[in-house]
Amino acid sequence: MAFPLPRGITPPEIAFLAEMEMVTVVPRQRLEGLELLGGPTEPLQPPRRTTLPLWLALLLKRQRRANILPPSWLHPEPLSLILEIETKHQDYKDAFSPPPRLPGQPDVYERSAGARANPTPRRTLDGQQYFPAPPFLPQNVALSSAEATERSGDPPALPYHWLEVGNMLLDAASDDLVDPDQIRRLLKDLREVRMAKMRKGVDVLEAAASVGGGGGVAMTGVGAMEIGEGRGFVAGVVEGLRKIGASKEQARREQMAEERENRGYDGTQDYEDEMEF
Repeated sequence: MAFPLPRGITPPEIAFLAEMEMVTVVPRQRLEGLELLGGPTEPLQPPRRTTLPLWLALLLKRQRRANILPPSWLHPEPLSLILEIETKHQDYKDAFSPPPRLPGQPDVYERSAGARANPTPRRTLDGQQYFPAPPFLPQNVALSSAEATERSGDPPALPYHWLEVGNMLLDAASDDLVDPDQIRRLLKDLREVRMAKMRKGVDVLEAAASVGGGGGVAMTGVGAMEIGEGRGFVAGVVEGLRKIGASKEQARREQMAEERENRGYDGTQDYEDEMEF
């Protein structure tokens, strides 16, 4: 008998979606462009950089036809800063580090000063308006020198598919990374710290349910794999709290109905006693 599939998207499916992320490669051979569903790719001409989907970049890397340039956040220094924000910054003691800003969106410091925080819309070839979202944002491409200088003031941030992209690049292109062993340790530490925050958020939900008030967990900055891995646990806790709350509400209603019946019985008995008198 086949077991039922779990509700929601599974971690392998999340990793499959993360392969659509765009990364920067340095080709070793000349290759013609390809016609893909997402549009044509640029021809590969060494040593000019080219942006390709992650799945195609990994394929070329395994065939030794290209090298993958790590994104700006996948270095020991940015990961160490993000880990410090997650563990030592008072504003993010119980929250997650801020995600990368969307196109046209001000950074964290500008938002705190009251700047506009709405992303800039884009338009398709037929003129329809849309807002880009992961994985269709260039959050994992290697920045050029001009872009790095422009974004030098931005705080480091983890993209939506940080865990999947980091593990894939560590497995297939560790020789293209700077100190892969340290990057692997930092990614592991970040995952443990952020999962502990998610479990702590479940405690907040339980406390809010026990006192009868509403409560929630801020999920700003949470990655796709973190949501997929914690979905079953959090959903089970919420379902258990819902059943406990429903049983408490049912018991309260039964108690109120019993009290009303008792009050009605006492009043009727007194009235009959007065009539007999």
